Amino acid sequence: MAGARGEKVTMQEHMAINVSPGPIRPIRQISDYFPHFYPFAPALLRPRPAPLRALPSGPAPEPASGSPLEEAGPPAKPPGLPLGPEQEQDGDSDDSTALGSLEFTLLLDQQNCVLHCTIHRAKGLKPLDSGSIDTFVKANLLPGMSKASQLRTRTVRASRGPHWDETLTYHGFTCQDAGRKTLRLCVCEESRLRRRAEPLGELRVPLKKLAPNLTRSFDICLEKRRLSKRPRSLDTARGMALYEEEEVEAAGEERGRILLSLCYSSQRGGLLVGVLRCAHLAPMDANGYSDPFVRIFLRPNAGKKSKYKTTVRKKTLNPEFNEEFFYAGQREELAQKTLLVSVWDYDLGTANDFIGGVQLSINSTGEKLRHWRECLARSDRRLELWHPLDGAHPQLGD
Repeated sequence: MAGARGEKVTMQEHMAINVSPGPIRPIRQISDYFPHFYPFAPALLRPRPAPLRALPSGPAPEPASGSPLEEAGPPAKPPGLPLGPEQEQDGDSDDSTALGSLEFTLLLDQQNCVLHCTIHRAKGLKPLDSGSIDTFVKANLLPGMSKASQLRTRTVRASRGPHWDETLTYHGFTCQDAGRKTLRLCVCEESRLRRRAEPLGELRVPLKKLAPNLTRSFDICLEKRRLSKRPRSLDTARGMALYEEEEVEAAGEERGRILLSLCYSSQRGGLLVGVLRCAHLAPMDANGYSDPFVRIFLRPNAGKKSKYKTTVRKKTLNPEFNEEFFYAGQREELAQKTLLVSVWDYDLGTANDFIGGVQLSINSTGEKLRHWRECLARSDRRLELWHPLDGAHPQLGD
């Protein structure tokens, strides 16, 4: 056959083959071969369908009763479809109970400014590896410094339903703190093969739900741990940039608090100053802790008798001192003076790091003024009050 320009065109013929492959089966997914990591494993444990065979030409015959096509059963449900009740019980689902639950109680002691968190038990924990599981509970107050507000229970060995019945206590916790803070509880697995404990799940409770002096019980399902970006820098102090952005405290609260006791003694004729304890101090060392001690100074006052210093507490952000100091003087004289209290981090061979301080005088405001006035107005009565530390650096001398 010749074309338009005279070229010779060759024609090729092909015979069409009418082949019916039979019913179309769904293509198996690669996740079907890994039921251990696939949350819908029970649906994949059914018998595999028979291999497909080419059928003769013509319409596709219907499968006879009892054929391999019927014995194979319906195809597995694709991801995203709901599972039946039996599958939800046997498989590892993604519902709220997948990680287990934690039972605990909270009590806000308004008079003593204390928050008690009693950890009772956990149920249905999922270990990271097969075998026994060693767990403990870690508590944090948010926002705040993670090391400063971190408490933990003891470790319970070889149990997926551990019982602790242990109380974690936060000192210096007021009703104002309850209105803006959240308690985070994290169940962690302790392993000899890993250097750090791995979290199994966590939960968060806004403390504004608590009523003062009323115990409240909770039974909450654990969730996956929330990750957040770390800030570049929080402060010039060392160790301050080691913590998560969501745990950073507002200005004026990130340095911690101190519990002071003031009493004017009529028998001794002077002022008794008690340094009881500190809470949630800012970490100043690279290990995330501090070695705190407290200095007190009554100004104006000459001589070394106006300067005192507590002992050093090693590697802690919640030190307890329970030390008392005495300043002689009449009420009228003391009313015109200023009591400077400062918290420091002890460093061997270098200058000590300033953590925070507080000043009590007739020129103070708020709770500091009330504490100073009531102490001088009443004799032989100890008044204890928590004070937040500020960044005003006092000139106490050495």
